[in-house]
Amino acid sequence: MSAADPFRIIGPALISFSSGRTSAYMLHRIVEAHGGVLPVDVLVTIANTGKERPESLAFANECAQQFGVDLVWLEYRDGENGQRWRRVDYDSASREGEPFDALIARKKFLPNVVARFCTQELKIRPMRDFARALGWDHWTNVVGLRADEQHRVAAIKTSSERERWDIEVPLARAGITKRDITAFWATKNWGLRLETVNDQTPEGNCDLCFLKGEATLAGIIRKRPGVETWWVEKERQTGGTFSKRFSYSALAARAQSPDLLSTLPSERFDDCYCTGVT
Repeated sequence: MSAADPFRIIGPALISFSSGRTSAYMLHRIVEAHGGVLPVDVLVTIANTGKERPESLAFANECAQQFGVDLVWLEYRDGENGQRWRRVDYDSASREGEPFDALIARKKFLPNVVARFCTQELKIRPMRDFARALGWDHWTNVVGLRADEQHRVAAIKTSSERERWDIEVPLARAGITKRDITAFWATKNWGLRLETVNDQTPEGNCDLCFLKGEATLAGIIRKRPGVETWWVEKERQTGGTFSKRFSYSALAARAQSPDLLSTLPSERFDDCYCTGVT
């Protein structure tokens, strides 16, 4: 990365695109800094778990078109010869949780707050193995963390110290905050078509990620009846739960209570965040 311009990326590098507004803004700035064309060894990747909202996938696809980049869609798979990733595209990307299904079937238990293997297996490793398949021995992962997320910047840099990659955070280096991101998208007639609540996107990342907290999850279930079906079924199949505090079947039942949201503790929507290369 250029010392003069945080958005000038020196390859080999993977730009991690999370299908959110922040990483999309970062991608816009990087493409702009390169005169509209990325270097051949600077690639844009997205790791699809199959549990993202359709609006997130559509936004990712539109960003690729608007910014003129070839978005590399990756998914976890439990394939032959130990290959646990595959390349897909917008049309063939899983939308019913298939990568997540395959991972849980292999592990035979559910991820949780303590053992968040879903982030590692569904996002970090597919990108890592893709880079290694390109013949890269060492590379840079470019991640969309802002200047107002210094705790995450510190954590992600520490977590990558023993990996094959370095971490770069151009938004943080450039002093970009959430206010800048919000102002940018306010000028556009297109964008991520998911509701914003207090500058957060409750339905971002996996639709009912267990890190989102009960009030957020209950609100989503109430808004989109049936969205809990996959999560309830995974708990039934494994006999476990994603959270020690609640089961999804119980939460779905409680979500019908008129006064549920007022009885649950307040929480931060941004507690759900897949760190690493995402």
